[in-house]
Amino acid sequence: MAIMLQSSSFLNSYNSVPSTSCCSCRRGLIRANINIPNNQTFKISLPRLQSRARSLQEQEFISVLSTSSSPIEKQFSPSKRIDPLVIEKLYAIKEAIADRVEMHRNIGEQRSQWNNMLLTSINGITLAAATMVGVAASSGDPILGLKMSSTLMYLAATAMLVTMNQIQPSQLAEEQRNATRLFQDLHNQIETTLSMGHPSAIDVKAAMDKVLALDKAYPLPLLGVMLEKFPSTVEPAVWWPQQRRRQPKRATDNGNDWNGWNGKLEEEMKEIMGVLGKKDQEEYIRLGEKALKLNKFLAISGPLLTGLAAVGSALAGPSTHGSWAAMLGIVGGALASVVNTVEHGGQVGMVFEMYRSNAGFFQYMQESIESNLTETEMDRRENGEVFEMKLALKLGRSLSDLRDLAASSSCKAEDLDEFASKLF
Repeated sequence: MAIMLQSSSFLNSYNSVPSTSCCSCRRGLIRANINIPNNQTFKISLPRLQSRARSLQEQEFISVLSTSSSPIEKQFSPSKRIDPLVIEKLYAIKEAIADRVEMHRNIGEQRSQWNNMLLTSINGITLAAATMVGVAASSGDPILGLKMSSTLMYLAATAMLVTMNQIQPSQLAEEQRNATRLFQDLHNQIETTLSMGHPSAIDVKAAMDKVLALDKAYPLPLLGVMLEKFPSTVEPAVWWPQQRRRQPKRATDNGNDWNGWNGKLEEEMKEIMGVLGKKDQEEYIRLGEKALKLNKFLAISGPLLTGLAAVGSALAGPSTHGSWAAMLGIVGGALASVVNTVEHGGQVGMVFEMYRSNAGFFQYMQESIESNLTETEMDRRENGEVFEMKLALKLGRSLSDLRDLAASSSCKAEDLDEFASKLF
């Protein structure tokens, strides 16, 4: 501004000068223009203009934000601001879950190795004892050392079999594998909650309840809290907390008050829930009962045979009575090895736990469907379209296949031969 004022005053004075001095004035004007440094002009004037323009832009932006209800204002409003404490708690639970995943994985591998090593050791001891009895009975005068050694080995095998059958290492390993998978699934759910944003204290409470329910369903210690390996009745495994009423969701902009639900979808979910209870869950409970009976029979037969073989090896001798005793010692040891191999080599306890866990999975799906259907307020339900897609994926079906199953169930009722799940 100062240069413009100087230039205008200079031009006025130039117009008032006579024409005879025009050339000198022009030379003076040229000299003046040359003598004025350009860098001083920008140093004095431009920073003031830039700072003034920036302040005007900031004032206009603030006034726009304060007077308009734009999406930016809605997004960063205090009512929807994320609580840092909730985020910190969810991350703490996530770290604890990751630690549990590692613990269950390591302990599951260890117990699987227990099963293999104990099976090999007990079978080796049993067959060695049977060989000693045969050698002692084949000689004219039974060797006392062989008889005593075989008897002691049979007694040791009996004690080890009783302990092994009581804890069922293969079943323990399957429990830890299930716990690892379920804890990993919960870990992924918390990651999804954090990535979607706007977690609340209710999410923290739900995550804590799920962790404690899994700890109770699949305990790590063996003494005191170990799951019963030979229950009187087969009950589905329960690893989830009690279904609580959900909190209402935030209002959406599309005006969908039904939250993805309609009458047709509700009827389909009722039909699928019936199929899960009458076909899938009942089938796996029936198979679990068969596996449990077989496991009980094998768990009793193994120690009984090794005990009889120990008695036979102790009474083996050259007499007729002693020959029958030696036969009992040899045959009893061989049969005990076969029974032990079928029970623990075939992992019958693991099969029973797998059936029990699958029955629990179908019960969990039924309770999830029921908790949504019994909720009268639609905004408290899980979105119907998302829930249907999740159900189809967990059952190994497409959406159209799931709807066809519901239609077939409504038509055939009790005569339906198809199971809901195609995964297992």
